[in-house]
Amino acid sequence: MQDLAKRFAEKEIPVAAIEQMLTPGYELLKDDAFWASMDNGLAVFISEGYFKYIKMPVAPQSEVMCEKTFYVSPLIPIMASKAYFYLLVISKAKCKLFKADAFGMQYVPVEDLPEDMMEVKRISEKDASTVRVANSSGGGANFHGMGGGNPDEKANIATYFEHVDDILYKQIFNTENVPLLLAGVEYLIPIYRSVCDYHNVCSESLTGSHEHDETHALYEKAKEVMLPYFRQPLEKALTIYANQSATELTSSSPNEVIPGAYYGRVSHIFVQKAEHIWGTFDEANNVLKLQEGEDAQDLLDMALIKTIQTGGEVYVLDREEMPAEGAIAAVFRY
Repeated sequence: MQDLAKRFAEKEIPVAAIEQMLTPGYELLKDDAFWASMDNGLAVFISEGYFKYIKMPVAPQSEVMCEKTFYVSPLIPIMASKAYFYLLVISKAKCKLFKADAFGMQYVPVEDLPEDMMEVKRISEKDASTVRVANSSGGGANFHGMGGGNPDEKANIATYFEHVDDILYKQIFNTENVPLLLAGVEYLIPIYRSVCDYHNVCSESLTGSHEHDETHALYEKAKEVMLPYFRQPLEKALTIYANQSATELTSSSPNEVIPGAYYGRVSHIFVQKAEHIWGTFDEANNVLKLQEGEDAQDLLDMALIKTIQTGGEVYVLDREEMPAEGAIAAVFRY
């Protein structure tokens, strides 16, 4: 806040206007409840008559920008990432469902989900239709690779898991197409797989007892397994760039990429984290000037915004992940 006050003063903004803009920020500093519920990162946007903040699930590079437009690049990965998955913790005591994305995970309360295996066993004794028959001859379900335990117990577990799966399918998974990751003691995993109607169960699983894991710790384990899933769009985009790198459909020159973004030519754009390209672009006359100065703006930030507005894919990457040298690169539509 003090840094901003100095920068505003250097731009010869009146003292009264500076105080008016920064007062909400100083008030927020005194809000203990706000800071007690802080996320990993925070973005604050201040202008005359305007004060907004966004709690971010990831910590951005710490920067203070004082320009004519808001700096939004650190928000792009959160906005652009649409991938998510479900995690189902299975046990004989209780099954719990979570929904996770690239930044965190939340518990999903599911109505009518049974409290434990014995509750379903009692139901199944009254209603034979809850028991799954494995073949037309009327024999019991045949499970493979489940470790120890007697057949009756395995049948009871299967009945319980089938009941859980039916409820989850009716309430959630009948309209989903994202991965479902299973977490549980090793011998329970194949039992659940054998009765599961959902088509997109991950081949990998989290083995072990996870029913008492703290949510964040469980998420970190699940995210490690699911990392290749989250990287699929980026890997595909990098492959497209590599395949087109010898053609005019790719470029890492700001002189080509920035105008291309403004005119809707960019299908995929890659920018380096916490980098800036200062200058001006006259969109009407297609005149680009790369230079710092009073009228300069962050053209890299604007290129990201324009690409999003025209339906392109955006990626904010560490330097070593960039597909080419420099702070910006793109794949063109034409």
